[in-house]
Amino acid sequence: MKRVPKKRTTVVKAPRRTTRGGSKRSVFRQKGVSRGRRGKAQLKYIPWASVELEQLNPLLQRQFIVGHDIMVARVLLKKGCIVPEHSHVNEQVTYILEGALKFRIAGKEIVVRAGEVLTIPPNMPHEAEAMADTVDLDVFNPPRADWVNKEDSYLRAATRV
Repeated sequence: MKRVPKKRTTVVKAPRRTTRGGSKRSVFRQKGVSRGRRGKAQLKYIPWASVELEQLNPLLQRQFIVGHDIMVARVLLKKGCIVPEHSHVNEQVTYILEGALKFRIAGKEIVVRAGEVLTIPPNMPHEAEAMADTVDLDVFNPPRADWVNKEDSYLRAATRV
């Protein structure tokens, strides 16, 4: 049997920018995300039942929790709900708990079903359509400033096919 050499993986850290005062900040810094969060991360126990269920439109609801450098969101979509094309500086991991979402990304259609995961790199335009009533768990790094500040009008106008 022929041995195949293992591929080496190189991890490259995101570059840091220096501000006028000489301090470093992340390239992914977003307007509207509190700088006060730069202290230590804290242990929190938060049942979903205690988190506000935000009604964005008749077909879309969400809850989210913001950690130190990460955000987790529970998104509930009714069948036919369309999340219009958008992009953001945040890396996104989508895990479908129930139902299915059809994503349109880079000219491709990708259907993600219950038990499946999709990772979306920063700044990649994408849209989604609920193929059935769907419960989606999204993780964002860094947290979504537009969601925290309720500046996400594209979601509040999501429509049915």
